[in-house]
Amino acid sequence: MAILVLGAGIVGSAATWDLRRRGYDVVVADDDFERAERIATSYGSQPAHLDVADASELMRMFEAFDLVVSAVPYRFGFGVASAALATGTHYLDFGGNPSVVAAQKHLHGEAIESSVMIVPDCGLAPGLANVLAEGLIRSASEGVIDSIQMRVGALPQEPLGALGYQLAFNSAGLINEYAEPCEVIEDGLYATVEPLSRLEDVAWANWGPLEAFSTAGGTSTLCRSHEGNVRNLEYKTLRFPGHGRIFRAMLELGLFDESSHLVGNRQIEPRAVLIDSLQRSLPRDQPDIVLVRVWREHHGETTSLQIEDRAHGAFSALARTTAFPATALADLIASGRVHKPGVRAMHEAVETQDLMRELTSVGIIAVES
Repeated sequence: MAILVLGAGIVGSAATWDLRRRGYDVVVADDDFERAERIATSYGSQPAHLDVADASELMRMFEAFDLVVSAVPYRFGFGVASAALATGTHYLDFGGNPSVVAAQKHLHGEAIESSVMIVPDCGLAPGLANVLAEGLIRSASEGVIDSIQMRVGALPQEPLGALGYQLAFNSAGLINEYAEPCEVIEDGLYATVEPLSRLEDVAWANWGPLEAFSTAGGTSTLCRSHEGNVRNLEYKTLRFPGHGRIFRAMLELGLFDESSHLVGNRQIEPRAVLIDSLQRSLPRDQPDIVLVRVWREHHGETTSLQIEDRAHGAFSALARTTAFPATALADLIASGRVHKPGVRAMHEAVETQDLMRELTSVGIIAVES
């Protein structure tokens, strides 16, 4: 089976490596052909130039592939998924924006008719963390589950600067998570809460103290699908202490605003300035750690699943835990072991044990306690 990887950044690079390791013919495409060529040369794949904003170009390229893994910014998610559906190409992306996923869900009936799998939210969170949460929900005994909680963070192994943070992925995506409403289940009902709120202290052996706070996108479709059978469900991002309050102050000062304001004699968009500042100023490329803790409280008992993943070889922990769940699912689809046509988020498309079994080969293991 021929697989196309869209985007030759840190996640697309890791996806290309793992798909080649799994024995697939891979083409990696990017609007920067030289970058695609570097990745292709490194991992024994083929490079291609592609402008994902061009629908006709997308469909021409997709005709040659059985499956596409899209690592381009979430704003292209609906258009790329639509092109994949039109060409009968299975599609996976890393999602992260609830509005885009909701739009993709409108393609569900057509995808079923075409026997095509459209799977958004295939990264770390949303993605792997949600698959763990779904597994805990499905394995629970009868009755309404008291609580499903998710805490996930990608951190430098040592705190860096006042934010205790390094730029691990696109700064626009980071601000999106910090700016949008956060979906939860509260008292059995779907609700939203403000981002960068509900701060809590978190103890974590060897990595604490940490803090956690509400961010957008991490629950994927869990809150809609489990309203009524889970009393409380929530996702929070892990950071080193102080990070959340600093960004909350930026939010309150209007620095996330996407509208233009007259400053002196120039129109200025605060969010664009902030994103550019983060992109230029935050440290990067230091050794990182990804921490995942998902737990269920039910009938007075707590069951917890925990992952700790470090940078390894050429890939950061975040690149590994974002890309490899998607490539594991791609392998399951390509080999015929998973076939659920329609538009389904990752936790709706694959069983927890099947995905985790595939991830053992790259050393991503969930420990139960």
